[in-house]
Amino acid sequence: MPLRSLRHVTSPVFDAAQRLGAPAPAPRHLTLGGGALPVAGSARVYVCGITPYDVTHLGHASTFVWADVLATVLDLTGAEVRTCRNVTDVDDVLLDAARLRGDHFDELALMQEAIFDQSMRALRVATPSEQPHARHHIDAVVQLAQALLDAGAAYESEGTVWFRGAGVAERTGLDRERLLALSAAYGDRPDDPAKADPFDVAIWRPSVDEQPAWPSPWGWGRPGWHAECAAMAMAVHGPSVDVLVGGEDLAFPHHAYQSAMVEAVARVTPFARAVLHVGEVRIDGEKMAKSTGNLVLVDDLLRDVAPATLRLHLLHRRYADAWDFDADGLAATQDLLDALYAAASKPGAGDPVAVDDALRADLDVPAAVAAALEQGGESARRLISVLRLA
Repeated sequence: MPLRSLRHVTSPVFDAAQRLGAPAPAPRHLTLGGGALPVAGSARVYVCGITPYDVTHLGHASTFVWADVLATVLDLTGAEVRTCRNVTDVDDVLLDAARLRGDHFDELALMQEAIFDQSMRALRVATPSEQPHARHHIDAVVQLAQALLDAGAAYESEGTVWFRGAGVAERTGLDRERLLALSAAYGDRPDDPAKADPFDVAIWRPSVDEQPAWPSPWGWGRPGWHAECAAMAMAVHGPSVDVLVGGEDLAFPHHAYQSAMVEAVARVTPFARAVLHVGEVRIDGEKMAKSTGNLVLVDDLLRDVAPATLRLHLLHRRYADAWDFDADGLAATQDLLDALYAAASKPGAGDPVAVDDALRADLDVPAAVAAALEQGGESARRLISVLRLA
C-alpha cells in the first residue's frame, strides 16, 4: 500500500478513534533507501559513533543529527525506539594521538568524549538509549572471536585471530583495486603477509610495547575495530538491528565486516534490515576528514551561528547526498528558518500529516519543509518540533 494512502484508510479502529476524538493509529512504517521498513512494537537503531581522539567536525555532526532525526521519525510510527551509539575508545589512531600528546589513551578519550557530548547537546541531539564503550566490551570481543573460530569463519595465527573476509569484499560489487585502497586507508593492511587473504581482518591481535592489552586464549592483546562494533551491537541489540547508521564512507570496510561477523555467528541475515548511510561533507570537493586537516569544527561554527540554523543546514537536503560546505550558505538557511518560524506563527491547523508523510518517505526533509511553509500553522509547528528547531 502506498505510504501516502494510509491516512485515507477506513476501518472500525480508525472510525471509532475519529468518533471519540482520539487520534487515528499512526502508520507503522517508513521507507529508507526506497524500501519499506515496517516496525512493530520497537525499533533498534545502531549508530557508529566516535573514536574520541580529536574535536568534532561537521562531518561527524551531520551523521549524528541525521541519526537523531531518524529516531524521532521512527517514534512517529508509535514504535519504542532504542538507539545505541558506541564509543570506540580502544583504537590505534587514539593510541597514536595520545602518544603524540603525552597523554594516556583513557584520559584523552574521556576528555574528547566530554567535548563531543557538549557539541551534541548544543545541536540538540538527544542522548542515545545506550552508549557502549569498547573498553567495557573486551570480553564480548573475545567471545565473538571464539565463536567465529568455532564457526570456521576465522583462523588464528601467532596470536592474531583473523576473520575470513574474501566473501565480504566480493559482495560489495566494487572492483578489487578500489577495495584494496579502502582496506589500506582504514588500517586493515591488505598487504600483511601474515594473513591468508588480503581482505581478512583482525578480530584480535597481539599488543606490543605500550599498547593496551587484555588477556585472551591467544595471548595478551587488543580487539580489532570492526570486531568491537560487532560485539557492542550484539551486546546491546542481539543478533540484528532495524537500522544501521553511519557515514557513507563506513559502508566498506567497516559496516560490511561488522555485519558479516554478526551474521556468521548469529546466523540471522541480514544483520541490518535497513541502512542509513549519510553522505560525506566536503570542502572544495574533498572529503572533510581529520586525516586531511580540512575541518570545519562544530564548536567554531556555533560561536557565530545559532544551533537551530546549523542543524537545519545539515538537514535541508537528502541524507545520502554528498555536499560541499560553504559558510555563505548559512545565511540562506537562517532566512529559511525565519520563514518557518513566521509560518508557525500563523493561525490554523494546516495538515501536519503531510509533514509526517514526507519525513516517513525516506526522511525527505526538503519536502517536509515545503509542506510546512505552504500550509503554515500547525504544520510548521509540527516540523519545527520534530526537527528540534526551537
